[in-house]
Amino acid sequence: MRAVSSTGKARGWVVLGASAAVLGGLALVGLPSPAPVEPPPTPATAERAGLAARLPAPEVAVRELLMRREESVRQGDEAAFSATVDPEAPIGFRQRQLQQFRNLQTVPLSHFGYRLDGVPLAHAPVPGADEVMASRVALRYSLSGADSVPTERPLGYLFVRRGASWYLAEDTGVTPDAWRGPWDFDRVEARRTGRGLVVGHDAAEVDRVAVQLDAAVADVTEVWGSGWAQRAGVLVPSSPEELRALVGPEFAVDGIAGVAVADLVDTRTRRVEGARVVLSPRTTEQLPDVALGVVLRHEITHVAARAVTADGAPMWMLEGYPDYIGYRKSGLAPRDIAPDLARTFRQSGPPLRLPTNTEFHQAGRRLDLAYQQSWSVVHFLAQRIGEERLTDLYRRIATATEPDAAENALVEVTGMTSPQLLAAWGADLQHSLG
Repeated sequence: MRAVSSTGKARGWVVLGASAAVLGGLALVGLPSPAPVEPPPTPATAERAGLAARLPAPEVAVRELLMRREESVRQGDEAAFSATVDPEAPIGFRQRQLQQFRNLQTVPLSHFGYRLDGVPLAHAPVPGADEVMASRVALRYSLSGADSVPTERPLGYLFVRRGASWYLAEDTGVTPDAWRGPWDFDRVEARRTGRGLVVGHDAAEVDRVAVQLDAAVADVTEVWGSGWAQRAGVLVPSSPEELRALVGPEFAVDGIAGVAVADLVDTRTRRVEGARVVLSPRTTEQLPDVALGVVLRHEITHVAARAVTADGAPMWMLEGYPDYIGYRKSGLAPRDIAPDLARTFRQSGPPLRLPTNTEFHQAGRRLDLAYQQSWSVVHFLAQRIGEERLTDLYRRIATATEPDAAENALVEVTGMTSPQLLAAWGADLQHSLG
C-alpha cells in the first residue's frame, strides 16, 4: 500500500477593521466563530465511559470468551455455550449456533480449542453494540480414532460488547477463507471403527462406509507397509456445498468420487495434520460396494503416502500406485478397469508416452484415460518387479520434482529407462487387456 502524505498550510484570518462585505442584504464577515462549548456529559454517558475504563482490553475479554466457549463444548454445557452468543443477533444465527453445539456433541473429539489470531479485520457496524471486534480465530481440534495430532483450521468471528459482556455475533462473512466443518451443516452421525472414524449425516451411508473402513486400511498397509498411522478419518458430506467447503475451491467437485486432503504437510519432517478422505455424496449414494471399496483404498493410500509425496512429482505414479492398491482386491478384470485404454489400444496401438501431469487436470474421457494408463503401467510394474520394489519405486519417484530424478529412480529400481518401460508395457497390453 502506498502512503500518501500532504502538507497543510495554516490559514490566517484577515481583519479589516470593522468593514464588512454586503451583498444582497447578507453580511459576510470574515471573523472566526467562537469555539463551541461542549455540553456536560449526561449521567448515562459518564457511566458508559467509566465502565469502558474499568473493562479489560477487548483481546483479553474475547480470549476469555473463547475459553468459556471451548470448555462448554468439552463439558457438554449447552447453557454455557448459548451464553457466549450475542442475545441480540438474528434468531437464525442463534439457532445455527445452538445446532452447531448439538452437532459437536455427537463427534468424538480428543481435542477442541480456539486461538485468537489478534489481527483486526474490517467489519460492518453492529447496531446497539458498545464495541465491536472482528478477528481471525484458529480452531484446533482432533478427531478421536483418526488424528494422531490436532489440526488447525481458520475461522472468521465478529465479537460485540454489550455493557460489560462480550459475545459472538457472527461466524460467516468476516473473512472469505473461513472454514466450515461437518457440524456446521447438519446433524452429525459418527462411527468409530478399529482403524478410524467416519463422520457424515446419513446414518445408512455412514454405516456403509464404516463397514469397509478397517479392511481398506489393512489392504493399504499390506502393500505400503506399517510405517504410517494405519488409521483414517472419512467425511461423508451430504451436498455439493458441503463437499466444496471440506475440500477447498481447487477441486472440481462435480467430477470427483473422493479426494484425500490434509491441512498441513511437511515432507521434510514427514509431519501431516488433518488428513481426511472426503467422499462425494454421489459415491456413497450410487456406487456399488465393490466400487466404494476401490475409492476408499485409493484415497487411503494417498493418506498413507502423503508424508513422503512432494507436489509436482510425476502424476502417473502418484495416481497409478493408489489405483493399483484400490483395484488390487476388487476382482475386476483389467479390461473392465481400463475400458478406454483397451479401446484406444485396439484402435491405435500402445501409448507412445506416459501420461503427463497436465493430463490429470483435464476433464472427461481424457482424464479417465490418463488414470487408466497410469493404473495399467503400475500394474505391469507390480507383476514385473513385485510389490515391495514397486513401493520403493513410488517412494523415490514421489519425491522427484525434476524429470532427471524420476528417470534415475526408474532406472535404479527397475533397470529400465522410460522408453524401455514403454516398450515392455506396450508389448504386455495385448495379453493383459485380453
